[in-house]
Amino acid sequence: MAGIFKAYDIRGIYPTDLNPEIAEKIGRAYVAFTGAKKVVVARDMRPHSVNLFSALAKGLTEQGADVIDIGLASTPMSYHANGKLKADGSIMITASHNPGEWNGFKLCKADAVPISGATGIADIENIVKNQSWGEPARHGSISTYDIAGEYANFLRSHVKFTRRFKVVVDYANAMGLYEIAGIKDLFDIVPLYDTLDGTFPNHHANPLETDTLDAIRAKVVEVGADFGAAFDGDADRCGFIDNNGDIIPMDLFTALIAQDILADGKATILYDLRSSWAVKECIEENGGVAVMSRVGHAFIKNQMRELNAVFAGELSGHYYFKENFTAESQGLAMIKLANLIESSGKKVSELVAPLRRYAFSGEINSKVADTKKVFEKIREKYADGKIVELDGISVDYPEWHFNVRASNTEPVIRLICEAKCQKLMEEKRDELLALIRG
Repeated sequence: MAGIFKAYDIRGIYPTDLNPEIAEKIGRAYVAFTGAKKVVVARDMRPHSVNLFSALAKGLTEQGADVIDIGLASTPMSYHANGKLKADGSIMITASHNPGEWNGFKLCKADAVPISGATGIADIENIVKNQSWGEPARHGSISTYDIAGEYANFLRSHVKFTRRFKVVVDYANAMGLYEIAGIKDLFDIVPLYDTLDGTFPNHHANPLETDTLDAIRAKVVEVGADFGAAFDGDADRCGFIDNNGDIIPMDLFTALIAQDILADGKATILYDLRSSWAVKECIEENGGVAVMSRVGHAFIKNQMRELNAVFAGELSGHYYFKENFTAESQGLAMIKLANLIESSGKKVSELVAPLRRYAFSGEINSKVADTKKVFEKIREKYADGKIVELDGISVDYPEWHFNVRASNTEPVIRLICEAKCQKLMEEKRDELLALIRG
């Protein structure tokens, strides 16, 4: 059980780290911590997700909660069910993009408000360790509910386009099949890996690993598609490909979606602090209020609620919408892109081109022995820049900027660097890497 309680979820290898016995205890601890009476539970296609559901549901009901089983679903669908059914919370059984031997739980309170390490996962871990859940006055029940039709109606309510765009979709043998099941007829879908298989026989379900996008990029070009969409394991992230088969950087995709949203009027939109300068600029050029956010879905969703923001995008491919209870919806991201293509009369590559304004390093990981020491060296060396410590250290200069932050999920430091020309970006990137790794 050691190590499965993470910064954003509960996750481990089945059955050595996470198994039915632990899952039942987590169910009881979740109810003891939240006081939930009605809990939505969904699962992905991994074979052991069925066993984990049975054990988790046993723990939830024995602790007094009623379980609404929505069965196989994407993570965005589980969030939608949480809010739509006015549940007290939800649990998604998934290990997202991790390999097939992994599994886990994504926990929420009512209205799809995430439970993170800082807001409850550590408390739930302590309750599990001490088995301090107490005895409930009653036992709960299990019922089933099909949320697919309501989620489809929600997605379709945002459609503004009238023609069927040709889209290559890489389902990665995973839950993207459910995420867009209710809108497939609106597109001319060219599918890749469209059978559920929790062993991921074709490639990792992680669009951040750019080699996993080779097949979809080639297929987009081969069939002359308008764009491509590659889902991760639980379909709360997606990587998009333009009509030329080129990867759309995930921060720049935020700027694309912002343009469709802002066509309906002024609104507040969040962009994560690793984003290109072009994202903030694009939001403001289209009449929006652009606000920087720190990294991590729990932080972003909280900030969205505080500022009444309508949308937020992350460099990792998470796209958050106020309409889906301030949570991800990759089906909605796909629709918003199609809306923009039709309203602009442009190809996706033509929409992205003006956003490629600067030379961007991408996110670079470095293992370090002493994070604190690295940060001290960075503060000292770049003291003449504009320093912001919202998440790690961000430093802005007139011609370039960077962010260095410690990962919440891995023992690494992450760097992004951007400049107004390629030569300067490479120079500063290498300078920073030498400092971090030295």
